[in-house]
Amino acid sequence: MHTLLELVNASQFLMGEGAEFVSPTLEHEFDPAPIFFVGTPFEMNRILLIRMIAALFVLLICVLYARRAKLVPGRSQALAEGLFNFSLVSVSKEILGEEDGRKYAPIIMTIFLGVLFMNITGVIPGLQIAATSLVGMPLIYALFATVSFIAAGIKRNGFGKFFQAQLAPSGLPKPIYLLLVPLEFLSTFIIRPMTLTIRLLANMVAGHFILVLCFTGAHFLYFQLSGALALGTGTLALIAGVVFVLFELFVGAIQAYIFALLASTYILLSVSHD
Repeated sequence: MHTLLELVNASQFLMGEGAEFVSPTLEHEFDPAPIFFVGTPFEMNRILLIRMIAALFVLLICVLYARRAKLVPGRSQALAEGLFNFSLVSVSKEILGEEDGRKYAPIIMTIFLGVLFMNITGVIPGLQIAATSLVGMPLIYALFATVSFIAAGIKRNGFGKFFQAQLAPSGLPKPIYLLLVPLEFLSTFIIRPMTLTIRLLANMVAGHFILVLCFTGAHFLYFQLSGALALGTGTLALIAGVVFVLFELFVGAIQAYIFALLASTYILLSVSHD
């Protein structure tokens, strides 16, 4: 990011132009101003609209798959089945085993598909911002994962046994529990959802700003400055933007996989105490 800014500033200086490059800011990129139903309880801003589009797209895929599934799948059905099977086999069953993997597959699949499609809205023309790049959506998924592993642990082991296993494992000297119980509570029920939230949020915000900087920098160099140096650095910025679009797709998929993987691991830890 700093390298691109240096290229833009260097080109501007060498061209001797009066135009000024304006870097993207949080206020501009995440403008909370409503765009629909203004002044009503249902007013929507840009990020909320994008979240609804992503959620409806996931719902549409699931409904169409359930209604139109065939024995010999077509391309769209094969793609949907690939996503479902990846979530089931490579995440749920891989971490939780055959029986629990199938039992908790709906939870893990909801997390994986939801995070995946809300991540990749950042590279879709017309949307161009990840629905998870504001804290609300990552926090909701983190709380959903937290409630899921707590509910799974209580259902498997009972309320008292679950919290005893999480906070006060047996076999330790009693004075140790005075220090251990608060630390385990903080680690398990506070830090876990916080780290899930921050990891996803930071990656998607960083990726969005890199893309914005690359393409706005290229636009500035092409259309505000002149000369061979501006053309060359603008082309480099444009190529970097295209490369980062592909990279952001990869990051969005990886972050969805990691989020679902951690959610599965937390469920495993909560149900494995007998």
